[in-house]
Amino acid sequence: MLKPWHWWRTVFFLIPAISVYTVVLGSASLLSTLFDRRGNFGHRCARAWSWLILKTTGVTVAIDGLERLHPSRSYVFAANHQSIYDIPILFASLPFQLRIIAKQSLGRIPFMGWHLSRTGHVLVDRSKPGAGVVKKMGRLVREGHSLIVFPEGTRSTDGSVGRFKGGSFVIALQAGLPVVPITVIGSRHVMFRGELMVRPGRVQVIVHEPIDTTNVPREAAREFASSVRDVVASSAA
Repeated sequence: MLKPWHWWRTVFFLIPAISVYTVVLGSASLLSTLFDRRGNFGHRCARAWSWLILKTTGVTVAIDGLERLHPSRSYVFAANHQSIYDIPILFASLPFQLRIIAKQSLGRIPFMGWHLSRTGHVLVDRSKPGAGVVKKMGRLVREGHSLIVFPEGTRSTDGSVGRFKGGSFVIALQAGLPVVPITVIGSRHVMFRGELMVRPGRVQVIVHEPIDTTNVPREAAREFASSVRDVVASSAA
């Protein structure tokens, strides 16, 4: 009996509510870019949007390991990817000025995509990423922002952690930026891939020890990605 209830709740309550959050906060974010080109106010809108989505859905997040991070540093957060809910989960949980590296198609979504394009997020055409992407990522780092990457490139269908792509870590290696492995546990049960149905749930986010990259050459990106993947997978369930 619960499955039909979750479908009705998703279609007739959650989708309309989240649409309102997206339009209102997306509009506020877009207006803010007229005077804040760095996107800092837009990030506050994104955090409010994330908190509202989780609260409305009934998703609680327990985060472990924040004490391992220094609040004034920039990091590259590398997380496994289980659900479209991973983005609001991480934005609501990590107290940093965050920018995501995501596929270009997200930029075509009204309000949310416009927010991403205007507030400094990196939208990548996977068929031809180009040098401009690396340049933009470098600028974000110099401005004190932290980056979120999902190095698997797509969402997991069964909860297992796939191969991490080395290209996700090039900017971290070039800039000597610490990489923080992040394990997200339980988000796929909130919304399974391919289903138009959202369930309340409890998600755990584990922040692992930052990995120093100052002595890792760019040529070792693939091996480095594999080692980060092993840390993330060590706590995945």
